[in-house]
Amino acid sequence: MKIAHLLPAFSAFSGIARAVYNLAKEQRIKGSEVTIFALEADTNPPEGVALEVVEMPRYPILQKIYRVIMPLDIYRALKWVPKLKDFDVIYGHFYPMIWLAYLAKRFYNVKFVYYDHGIPQPKLLSSFVERTYIRVITALTNWTVKRADGAVCVSQYLQQELNKKTGLATEVVYHKIDGSRFRRGLDGLRVRDKHNLGNRPLILYVGRISPHKGCHLLIGAFSLVRRQFTEARLLMVGKYTFPLADYYNKLTEMGGDSVIFTGYVADEELPFYYAACDVYATGTMWEGFNFPLVEAQACGKPVVAFNLGPHPEVVRNGETGFLVPPEDTNALAEAMVRLLQDDKLREQMGENAYKMARERFSVI
Repeated sequence: MKIAHLLPAFSAFSGIARAVYNLAKEQRIKGSEVTIFALEADTNPPEGVALEVVEMPRYPILQKIYRVIMPLDIYRALKWVPKLKDFDVIYGHFYPMIWLAYLAKRFYNVKFVYYDHGIPQPKLLSSFVERTYIRVITALTNWTVKRADGAVCVSQYLQQELNKKTGLATEVVYHKIDGSRFRRGLDGLRVRDKHNLGNRPLILYVGRISPHKGCHLLIGAFSLVRRQFTEARLLMVGKYTFPLADYYNKLTEMGGDSVIFTGYVADEELPFYYAACDVYATGTMWEGFNFPLVEAQACGKPVVAFNLGPHPEVVRNGETGFLVPPEDTNALAEAMVRLLQDDKLREQMGENAYKMARERFSVI
């Protein structure tokens, strides 16, 4: 079978790209011929998988504009849509690349399946421009998706949301992770040494530094944790995008010396960051799946998050971690404190998390 995956950015920084990488790798192992098409790329595909870069403007602000107006780019449509005609199925992972998938269906009758990773709710974004941009992208996505042959959703939560918007026939396929990389028994000492953490209690967060990720809520909760664990540290792994410099500066002021921002960390290094922490925590207010929650559990770490979206699907509350009421920073802090105080509970939850993640989400 010939399979195409279409997404805007095949980047090590992108959660969608990581999902596509794992999916393409799995399909290639099963014998399919797989090609990834992206507007930009800064990482290599899995062995045996082809990569085609469609290209777009270089500067971030122009990239956002281009993503909205790409359907008007007749030149690229004429150049790239014919290259899709011989595929058996095209998985479109995000707008505007799903537009090319739709055109391939319309002109060459190629099966077009929308792969739904979700779009953040506009109200969670920090500026009018960002909220407007997401609303436009959402509207364009919904119009295009209604013309797909079907859809795959990465959580039951997204399946319910998509059905409300489009009525499209869908199935749920959870993301998979590489269980040979994200596992127990890894040595996190080099990460602790790198950041001068010693034996201090350590909370870890992995993801974008963005308002909808609730980084301010997590840091606020962590400040409460430090009332009992004065030596504790919070390691924030990830980077902010260009419009969010003010938000990032606000976070650094909130966190002081107890919160360490690492910036981008290469994917191959991430398992050792999970290994270094005592607890993984997030204050995110929206997710379509939440890769880091699963990766942390696969590394045998208990997790703490808000009880929203897909989180009940990827965390067993009270068994592999704690899910607390959304935006309740006191409850978030109390859950972290409880795990830091009780070594036996932390160890048992970590063991439960490891088993659950391997059973449900690992690709060996």
